[in-house]
Amino acid sequence: MSGRRRRLFAAVLGAMIAAAGITVPAEIAAAESNGGVRVMPLGDSITEGTQVPGGYRIGLWQRMAAAGYRVDLVGTQFNGPAALGDHDHEGHPGWRIDQIDANVTGWLAGAAPRTVLLHIGTNDILQNYNVAGAPARLSTLIDHITTAAPSADVFVATIIPLASAGQEAAARTFNAAVPGIVQSKAAAGKRVHLVDMHAALTTGDLIDGVHPTSGGYDKMAATWYSALRSVSGSIGDPGTGGAGGTLVGSASGRCLDVPGSNTANGTQPVIWDCSGGANQRWTATGQTLQALGKCLDSPTGATAGSKVQLWDCSGAANQQWNLNANGTISNAQSGLCLDVSGRATANGTPVILWTCGTATNQIWTRR
Repeated sequence: MSGRRRRLFAAVLGAMIAAAGITVPAEIAAAESNGGVRVMPLGDSITEGTQVPGGYRIGLWQRMAAAGYRVDLVGTQFNGPAALGDHDHEGHPGWRIDQIDANVTGWLAGAAPRTVLLHIGTNDILQNYNVAGAPARLSTLIDHITTAAPSADVFVATIIPLASAGQEAAARTFNAAVPGIVQSKAAAGKRVHLVDMHAALTTGDLIDGVHPTSGGYDKMAATWYSALRSVSGSIGDPGTGGAGGTLVGSASGRCLDVPGSNTANGTQPVIWDCSGGANQRWTATGQTLQALGKCLDSPTGATAGSKVQLWDCSGAANQQWNLNANGTISNAQSGLCLDVSGRATANGTPVILWTCGTATNQIWTRR
């Protein structure tokens, strides 16, 4: 978790987890969400991104965002750099197939993913944990996933190479069973798909004999992305969910507004009575929020109290926004939230950046 603890999920999620008998940290951060297609990266430290925090999720997110796919990564874990626009995942360092299986039903109930990316089995090999039984455990795990989330597309990867010759031989034996497992599920009508991740990397892509280098993780990202694009609907379609809508402040009931429809760089949005005009319609494209052909932008070096502004779209992290589950909208680079200055509610009140909290002047509703 890189020292970053997470705030509590909604009480409903907590109740689901408690009912399932699953132990989770007492402090879990509210999930980041942009309302897009929900994708759960599921697995061990290779999903978490050991050695390169964020791992393959960085390159995968960037590819999807650049192509206009609107995707919401989901999970109870959270890590990665600002270049990773959504930090949620379900990667658990050191965990084996059976440990993931013991918790997965609760995770799926809480996150309700449309798509699952499963890379698991490496620790069964590393721990020499009944390796001969690992394919059967994988099969059971897949059954539990498809039962708990029957409408989800489940992408099952072969595990990546290992530098140790003996462990690599065991990994290859395990991997040889995976296509047959996936085929049997698909033949039974399950939405399960094979991803040959082992073929995508070599031992030269490993930083420590187990985990990929940044380049190796990016090869994984490219492989996941290709697989996802091959299955219609698994990450939506480019531009889906991107229709313009208003952002209504909870405290004021007024809309985020480009004053006077002024598109000059540096224009600071305000709140104003909702009119449905183009200067109040914000389009989510990837992780950007756009109005009148300009992007909502956090100035470089922004601190609490800095203005938010319109600027030419660049795709940089300071123009990437997270539409969080608690209604706040946070900037990927600064970590600050859209805030109606001074908690005022009058027409024309400027919108600024401020330390994220739970006050109603930071809560926005999309309409």
